[in-house]
Amino acid sequence: MSQNVYIVAAKRTPVGKAVRGVFRHTRPDDMLAFAIKETLATVPQLDPVLIEDGIFGCAMPEGPQGMNVARISVLLAGLPDSVPGMTINRFCCSGIESMSLLASRIATGAIDCGIAGGIESMSMVPMGGNSMSGNPNIFNGNADIAIAYGMGITAEIVAKQYKITREMQDVFALESHNRAIHAIDNGFFKNEILPYEVVFRNPNPATGLVADKKLLVENDEGPRRGSDLAALARLKSPFAAGGSVTAANSSQMSDGGGCAVLVSEKFMKEHKLEPIARLVSYQVAGVAPDVMGIGPVAAIPKALKAAGLKQDDMGWIELNEAFAAQALAVIDTLKLDPAKVNPNGGAIALGHPLGGTGAVRVATAINGAKRLGEKYAMVTMCIGTGMGAAGILEVL
Repeated sequence: MSQNVYIVAAKRTPVGKAVRGVFRHTRPDDMLAFAIKETLATVPQLDPVLIEDGIFGCAMPEGPQGMNVARISVLLAGLPDSVPGMTINRFCCSGIESMSLLASRIATGAIDCGIAGGIESMSMVPMGGNSMSGNPNIFNGNADIAIAYGMGITAEIVAKQYKITREMQDVFALESHNRAIHAIDNGFFKNEILPYEVVFRNPNPATGLVADKKLLVENDEGPRRGSDLAALARLKSPFAAGGSVTAANSSQMSDGGGCAVLVSEKFMKEHKLEPIARLVSYQVAGVAPDVMGIGPVAAIPKALKAAGLKQDDMGWIELNEAFAAQALAVIDTLKLDPAKVNPNGGAIALGHPLGGTGAVRVATAINGAKRLGEKYAMVTMCIGTGMGAAGILEVL
């Protein structure tokens, strides 16, 4: 048995800068609970008791985003005890992988309604986790560079192998910021972002009192105004001596996440829900770990084949910019139309909250494609240790 799976809501939080950003003191389970609650509020005709599963991704599921953060967030959101929750992890694609897993359950008739998405606080749980314990065999003669030396080195390898110069990377990075700023200034993200109120508690030692300062976060924090190529060119690579990959042409470490509501066609009609998209296909592929960034090159053709569509059918492409080097390599290898790739900017400007990114980018892809009247959108990304993922959406 197989049936169509529809998305009836897809929302996201703003994305904040890690460590020093607006969400540095915001717990990820609180943030995900907020996304769940507020996303469901956009579908008032859906009784939460009818939700049969909640699947959410997290790339570093420990600390304040450990202990099955999905189930904890479902409960914190005030959903009925009957709504279960499961946390999954496929690193950077976890936020859309969760939607694929949920869609599979719906497509086979196991359930009819569920919620999915992802969350990550890189402020509270750094990349690699708080107490990473890697297998020492990664340092032997067949070292997995993606783990042993970090993803920055894999980007350097991609840049060299695909002849991506430093200038090409910096130009791409600057364009990411310019597109993001243009999108913010024109309100292109308004329909997908759930404004989040942050409360900062400021103790006054002199009075012994604590003053609360409230801040309503309505936009992504990462995009920088007034930058130029000269400023970017002054940065040195932290990954390799004489390298070309820098903090400015790499994705930003971030905090954020999102949620989507998925239903069967039967359920959608019975409850008079309005679909915003249909999940057409989703595929994951493996590549050599030392060139991790080219993962989408392997995943995109698989997703297109599964969907019975061509690359030219895609009107909007969200290609997660882990690094400018890998994004450029993917665009060049597959001959993607640069105008269709990240029209609102990408992770270099908007941030990359790891396990939350897939959900964030799904909301952006649906919203952006709908605004332009495009029928199909794609969300794709590379994944740590050498993988790639691609999901195709029919925008309704």
